[in-house]
Amino acid sequence: MNQTVTEKRPAKHGRETAARRTIKNLRWWILGWALVAGIVNYMDRSAISIAAPALIEELGLTRTDIGLLGTVFSWTYAFAQLPAGWLVDKLGARRMYFLAIAGWSIATALMSIGTTLWHFVTFRFLLGVTEAPNGPASARLTADWFPRSERGQATAIWDSGSKWGPAIAPPILTGIMIAFGWQAIFVFLGLLGIILAVAFYIFYRRPELHPAISDEELAHITSEAEKQDVGAAKVPWLKLFAHRQIWGMMAGFFCVIWIWNIFIVFLPLYLQEERGVSIAGSGWLAAIPYLGAAVLGITGGWVMTRYTKASGLDALTAKRRVMSVAAVAAGVLICLIPLVGDLTLAMIVMTVALGFVATMQAAAWAMPGDIVNTSQVASVGAIQNFGGYFGGAFAPLLTGIIADATGSYAPSFIIGGVIAALAAVAYMVLVRRPMAALKEDAR
Repeated sequence: MNQTVTEKRPAKHGRETAARRTIKNLRWWILGWALVAGIVNYMDRSAISIAAPALIEELGLTRTDIGLLGTVFSWTYAFAQLPAGWLVDKLGARRMYFLAIAGWSIATALMSIGTTLWHFVTFRFLLGVTEAPNGPASARLTADWFPRSERGQATAIWDSGSKWGPAIAPPILTGIMIAFGWQAIFVFLGLLGIILAVAFYIFYRRPELHPAISDEELAHITSEAEKQDVGAAKVPWLKLFAHRQIWGMMAGFFCVIWIWNIFIVFLPLYLQEERGVSIAGSGWLAAIPYLGAAVLGITGGWVMTRYTKASGLDALTAKRRVMSVAAVAAGVLICLIPLVGDLTLAMIVMTVALGFVATMQAAAWAMPGDIVNTSQVASVGAIQNFGGYFGGAFAPLLTGIIADATGSYAPSFIIGGVIAALAAVAYMVLVRRPMAALKEDAR
């Protein structure tokens, strides 16, 4: 609950001592901003999958075209990660969140005026550029507001927005489309995002500047600051690519995003075309795997935290082990999806598989804080995301081509399952220690 107390804080940073109201456990409330931003972000991304049947019927687009739109977004999003992470570290989460959310909301709203494939390609390009800072900004917010011991759980919570968004989107956006047409989907999301951007800019501050934080909580947040960065190498940006940890994180995240992109772009069409579900029915049914993934992803973050404390292992080693188990389990389950004939059982398999994928995503976003100096968390997270989405961009296009050529999504699921399992190799072999251990190499 939102509990407040009145206290006086000594003058700091030139501010006068004053009685003020503080919010207990404010950092967890602040985390809610990142969670909501992630939900809206992924509602925008998944909107194309909801509108896809109407775009195919009314505008004559093909499944390959829909896949191309997913690929254009992913490639643009991937390359935009590199400057986005650097900008977040330079400008901070507050300004970059505002610019990003406002920008992607405008790009989403523009989709409502599209009439040709190239209109949609252009608007998806803009969406990719403007959504790029979301993950790095969330990672930086977490590094600013949480000590390292709590970052795994905190990351799992804000990353669950990437599951709540696709879960909420199908029933809501399908209902809007049936009632008002596919264009209304994008107008609604655009307005929602603008409201969020303005609200975030008004209310968000860093811990040391936030008027509602207690001295006790600020001390807790900064209690691990000194030991967090002891010996951590602050590496020049270009020299980050000389470290195998970076390439391992990029390769591992590619394996994760490959299968994630297939679900984000094609799940409603898969349910309609291969499982015989109606458009209205798919709006509700497509939400189930993401709801399960959101809950299981948060559970996975809790497991990581508990396992780290119980095992006595360092945070990086514990994350790598949890991620490797999740990767193999997800890979096996994804390969089973097209082989399961019963729809209910297939949905259960799909939901558990996405739960393991969600656990991997949460661990991956928490991992930069274990690899580099806190001041470079957003940059490293963005580079990891670049690797994931640059390679994963091929998944929607290849899936669309295969579906058009064979009339089946089964080959795409099997390929995706194998790729997902290979994430275990990348994390266990290449991401073995922090960059602090390679300090000499970073000079």
